[in-house]
Amino acid sequence: MHCCLPFSLLLSVLLHPSFSAVFASTSPNSEFTQSSPLSKRTFAKREYTTHDYYVLELANSPNPLRSSSPLLPVLDRLLSLDKVSEMLGVQIIEPAGELEGHWLVRAEKMTLGERDLIERDLVLDTFQRLKARARADGLQRRTSHISVRQFDSSVKSLVRQVPRQRAKRAPIDVRQDVDSAARVVASRLGIQDPLFPDQWHLINDEFPQHMMNVTGIWEELGLTGKGVISSLVDDGLDYESEDLKANFDALNSYDFNTHVELPTPSLPADHHGTRCAGQIAASKNNVCGIGIAYESRVAGVRILSGPISDVDEAAALNYGYNRTENGVDIYSCSWGPPDDGKSMEGPSPLITKAFINGINRGRGGKGSIFVFASGNGAANGDQCNFDGYTNAIYSVTVSAVDYKGLHPYYSEPCAANLIVAYSSGSGKHIVTTDRGKNECATTHGGTSAAAPNVVGVIALALQANPNLNWRDVQYISIETAKMINEDDQDWEETSSGRMYSYKYGYGAIDGWAFVQKAKDWKSVGPQAWFHTHSVQLENGTFNATGNFSEGALIPPSTEGIKSTLDITADMLLSSNLDQNKLEHIQVRVWIQHAKRGDVEVEIVSPHGVKSVLGAKRVKDVNKDGYPGWIFMSVKHWGENPIGTWTIRVSDQSVSNPQSNGSFIGWSMILWGTALDASKARLYELPTYEKDSDGWVFPPVEDSRPDDGSEVPSTTRLPTRPTEHLPGDHGTAEGEANKPAFGGSSNSTSVPTADEGYFTDLSKLSSNQKWFGGAIAIVVLFGLSAAVYFWQRRRAIRRRAAYESLAGNDEMPMTSMMEPSALMSGRGRGGRNSTTAGGGVPRSGRTRELYDAFGEVSDSDEDEDVNERTRLHPSGQGDGRMGDNVVGFHSGFLDDEDAVSPIGSAINLSSGARAAEGGYRDEP
Repeated sequence: MHCCLPFSLLLSVLLHPSFSAVFASTSPNSEFTQSSPLSKRTFAKREYTTHDYYVLELANSPNPLRSSSPLLPVLDRLLSLDKVSEMLGVQIIEPAGELEGHWLVRAEKMTLGERDLIERDLVLDTFQRLKARARADGLQRRTSHISVRQFDSSVKSLVRQVPRQRAKRAPIDVRQDVDSAARVVASRLGIQDPLFPDQWHLINDEFPQHMMNVTGIWEELGLTGKGVISSLVDDGLDYESEDLKANFDALNSYDFNTHVELPTPSLPADHHGTRCAGQIAASKNNVCGIGIAYESRVAGVRILSGPISDVDEAAALNYGYNRTENGVDIYSCSWGPPDDGKSMEGPSPLITKAFINGINRGRGGKGSIFVFASGNGAANGDQCNFDGYTNAIYSVTVSAVDYKGLHPYYSEPCAANLIVAYSSGSGKHIVTTDRGKNECATTHGGTSAAAPNVVGVIALALQANPNLNWRDVQYISIETAKMINEDDQDWEETSSGRMYSYKYGYGAIDGWAFVQKAKDWKSVGPQAWFHTHSVQLENGTFNATGNFSEGALIPPSTEGIKSTLDITADMLLSSNLDQNKLEHIQVRVWIQHAKRGDVEVEIVSPHGVKSVLGAKRVKDVNKDGYPGWIFMSVKHWGENPIGTWTIRVSDQSVSNPQSNGSFIGWSMILWGTALDASKARLYELPTYEKDSDGWVFPPVEDSRPDDGSEVPSTTRLPTRPTEHLPGDHGTAEGEANKPAFGGSSNSTSVPTADEGYFTDLSKLSSNQKWFGGAIAIVVLFGLSAAVYFWQRRRAIRRRAAYESLAGNDEMPMTSMMEPSALMSGRGRGGRNSTTAGGGVPRSGRTRELYDAFGEVSDSDEDEDVNERTRLHPSGQGDGRMGDNVVGFHSGFLDDEDAVSPIGSAINLSSGARAAEGGYRDEP
């Protein structure tokens, strides 16, 4: 039965700020409901076996009645949602989470017989066909196609939803008794929880310098988290547990796996969310232990117990985010892509929009606070910069240290790590609540447990100062973090004077210092950012079909290839970014490589501070390279970014020259504080970021037309967080003296120029006897080569005097050139900003070397030259032999004045193009 209200009127009511009632659509194509800000919102159950689901994004209209107002010209009216769904042949289900203008729609799946005949998606085909017709030449002037043209202006995108599943980051259940003694503290605070003495992360008698340091906050400041709500985005929450039921928040809880109101952990493995919730808000009673913010409230949002689509994940990350009262403050996320050392995955654009929506509009505009566990895959060689959730600027990324303050071997390092918190290792685990009425967990751990410990501290801080915004929390984390294991080689001094480590971030969280700083904290100004233009190397491209072409060949050397980008004060001023308040930097790269795990990427700031963005991963044999992957670093926090930034991309598998690749291009985004708060604006995701798997390169920097279609998300069944956490995560001894990425990766100085194959010459010089012998051999070889080429040149000239030229003109070949041309070369001059192997840029030497020794062109030599040319598919010649020949490492050409026979017919793969001066690697 249909109601009589027209849809346009209903839509205007929905968009009105005072809207607060549950509504129903008037259309037979729709069946959605929505709750008011004061009631609990529910979602329609998904029927993925019988229907295909899509997210439809409509163009924003300042006037809700624009679709039907007779006062507007026909072409200026936006089509109604009903009309759009009718043209696409889909059914309207409900608004897509909390994203304005986004709607969930669906269509029945084709039968098996139909699928055998039609392999395409008919809904997406219809969408693309309507868009194409609207933009076809000549159609713009035909009034018979007005509705098609209105469709084009009314609909921004249509994205198919494919269920996938996230991986929990929790430990394997390894039973082990732990001992601790905190009887005195328990007596003084009136704590009767029987396992409180075993909660060493709260009271660590054995290593008192290594604990969360929160008991003083309870006793002296009287803060216990009252009024603060944390949402556990996880596998459910046992709200019937005696330790959690008093603090359970049903209003902000939901099950997105089964689409019911309560997040019941019904599967056998569904204990992860309950354990994490216990760390935050387990009650002060006589059950198990106690939470860090034991009078705060916890909600459960269940997403990890089955496949889930992007639209539901996006809704989960915004669930309860902006209620006027009793809304969610913190989202605790101890999950992500598999920690297997070979995955590289991040949130889709729809999910990224949810993050942006949260930080822009959550908590009444102060921003939702997202806390993510860094990952448990270090034993697999994994790094958290290959996880697009942990390396997002919106996340407080947390790694782990054990009760001795040592780095557990499972905890993932990366330049996105902000802080560390205490978790399992060296024989102890985290003791917390478990599923069941009175059940306790004594083997919890991993970075999964480190993140909720940080959530608990933030909850205490928000009680002390509810006005903290999401960036304030990151600032306070950095400024109060405690440096541990000062002698660890992984620590490096940054430009701001702070110490940073890929393993520890800025240090271990100290609850007391954090809350004391938060009490009187003055919020930082609004956010600002500067997005550089993209730097293209050697005409490198990446197209919409996922194919790389051209680019600068990465030489077979650990020194790799460099490219630079200059940041000026005027650039920052034009973006309203305060040069003294830099926060996050993002580096987006396009790299083609036959084995992604062999590639290492690092960025060096104008002050010489190096961030290793991605180090070698042995298990990563993916051939897709880096199609627009975004790395992030917090290591440059507080640094003045003005000057030259240098990126270096290297191939760490020098022993396998067949596994090579090319550097296509890169860009940067600098994030920080607005110089002028009155000119600040909210960040929105650019419409041309089309899908999470890649971004065409080079992009249109300012604006470009977009048909709105996006690549559907890939079906995945992510593992639970326990799968990649080693079974001995709680018993294995940690370490405190190893650099995260090897000794060579930790120098903060700008790398020196490459020395080619003579990189160990300095070692050789330490032994006079060997060094003298080596010099004698080199001199002897040089004299022999000089004599050989001198005799060869004389023979060539004598022969050339009798050669005939076309047109019966007889003259010596050498007389066709001026004498100066023989030795000056034909190279094109110019400034460079890309060098291979770290060599020093040089102008126009390749042609000179070729002319000096390459005048003879017999067939054997030509074949050799062509073979070397084919080694670099991106070479672009001007038709003359020798201009674009791939040769040896640039280290052989370090001497600018000497003419080397080895380098006679050489043009370097990546640096050579720059060396000729024809390419300028500038924004």
